[in-house]
Amino acid sequence: MVVISVASFERFFREAADLDVDKSDLKRYQGFVRDKIADLLTIAQARARADKRDVIESRDLPITKGLQESIHRFRKIDLAAEVQPMLADISTRPQLDLAVAVDVDDLLPEVAGGLSLALGQSFRVIDPNVRNPATAQWERAIRVFDLLL
Repeated sequence: MVVISVASFERFFREAADLDVDKSDLKRYQGFVRDKIADLLTIAQARARADKRDVIESRDLPITKGLQESIHRFRKIDLAAEVQPMLADISTRPQLDLAVAVDVDDLLPEVAGGLSLALGQSFRVIDPNVRNPATAQWERAIRVFDLLL
């Protein structure tokens, strides 16, 4: 397991959305990423089954236009390479009934990066003046993602 650098986590959210997050937000953030990756893989598994395949492929992931754009923006962030090991660690997939293609495992950290970028920016949509998201703001942002993913 990669030790997650709190400083990298803080710098990422500062660059991605001009937010000040801290160590206390890290657990909430990790849970968010793991839950959303699990949600995406649950749908991917259902799609693979519907297509009568026993392997989940990257095309099965329900990547929306907005998430795809967030993934592309994530790739362009200067800190993307620095946070990549952290994202690879927290974007581990849950136990699934079907096999997962290697390209899916390779893509998950970037999906996690796109989700992270979108999460950071969603705080600004929910409250344009937020600087350091409080528990209630984290809960609202996560609820929005739960409704959409």
